[in-house]
Amino acid sequence: MSALLTFLGIVLFVVGILVSVALHEMGHMLPAKAFGMKVTQFFVGFGRTVWSTKRGETEYGFKAIPAGGFVRIIGMMPPAKGQDPTKVRKANTGPIQSLVENARNAEYETIDAADNGRLFYQKVWWKKLIVMASGPLVNVAIAFLLFAGLFMFYGANVAQTTVSTVTDCVIPASQASADRKCTPSDKESPAKAAGFQVGDKIVSFNGTAIKTWDDLTPLIRANTDKPATIVVERNGQQTTLQTNTILNQVVDKEGSDKLVSVGFLGVSPEMKVERQDFGFVVDKMGELTVATVKALGHFPEKLVGVAKSIVGGDRDEDSPMSVVGASRVAGEVASNDALTGGQRIAFLVSLLASLNLFLALFNFIPLLPLDGGHMIGAIWEGLRRGFAKLFGRPDPGYVDVAKLLPIAYVAASFIVVMGVLLVIADIVNPIKLFNG
Repeated sequence: MSALLTFLGIVLFVVGILVSVALHEMGHMLPAKAFGMKVTQFFVGFGRTVWSTKRGETEYGFKAIPAGGFVRIIGMMPPAKGQDPTKVRKANTGPIQSLVENARNAEYETIDAADNGRLFYQKVWWKKLIVMASGPLVNVAIAFLLFAGLFMFYGANVAQTTVSTVTDCVIPASQASADRKCTPSDKESPAKAAGFQVGDKIVSFNGTAIKTWDDLTPLIRANTDKPATIVVERNGQQTTLQTNTILNQVVDKEGSDKLVSVGFLGVSPEMKVERQDFGFVVDKMGELTVATVKALGHFPEKLVGVAKSIVGGDRDEDSPMSVVGASRVAGEVASNDALTGGQRIAFLVSLLASLNLFLALFNFIPLLPLDGGHMIGAIWEGLRRGFAKLFGRPDPGYVDVAKLLPIAYVAASFIVVMGVLLVIADIVNPIKLFNG
């Protein structure tokens, strides 16, 4: 049964990824067709064609390697100035060339006279911007809808004012680990010294009423190493506990790598799943977007750690994963008996939503062959033409983004190496969320 659930979790997650990819590419195709651009191919996957059908001028289908997809819009790369305008660069669809599909970096093909005016580069800049931005924006929308469904109908873990654990000793965050135990040289935690018990409900801290755990945390931190009077409710009776908080090194906030020295008590809250409102979804989406952008900024250094893990080093739990690794995690979660059915579904939905958000923000990077590279080209074209019109200068015409192809080759090579590296690491030294 466990193996079946693992397989089912992997299959469902992969299907979710492919649907996300298909919707991303549809986000490019639909506005392209609406603006009269010529779209000849819409494929999910890369490599050899498994199945396809033609509707009008567009071929739709699936390819053998389910690791992405592409839409072929004719004229993504314009002819160089002075060259025959009836010829445009033709896209290749080989395994490596497919990874730079949006760069459109192949030989030339002659277009029909009837297609003149329908080519991507011939369209006004804002239409090109919409076509290229719509793909990643679809992934943003998918992520938002998945998170909205998760938080508003299932809920999110919310810290209660009830104590779930009492720390025995004070351990700086820089030394914290799963196997780190208290030693005789460690100081006893203020909570332990005060006599806190699991199940105590914190009522007030130094005279300030506590209604949520978020009310308590800043008070503890700001108290540094000063006396603390804490009222708790225990077995229906209120009890006053006296102690001194202590300065300790802790993580600044959840998901952050920054360490700060603040007041420390030594208690953890009980967590409870509670349904949230729309405002919570918007705030959480903003937090996750900022966190993902920061993660992208640290991506190169994280890859160094991934490379080291392949040859025997430790694999950080927050290191990046490939689709292979994410699918393995999905299978691991689906078959974990320690989780309820709701928790398993919630985790898988959260994983797919996070992947869509990452895919969107990654594609917004302003480099070819990513969507952001074409978006920057369209924006620059709009600015050039706008300033030329404003100052009465001749129209400078379209921007030849093909001049950025050398950068595209470097970026595409990095994407290939990154993908291979992550897949190997996810096979030989995968991230394990659960022991055993």
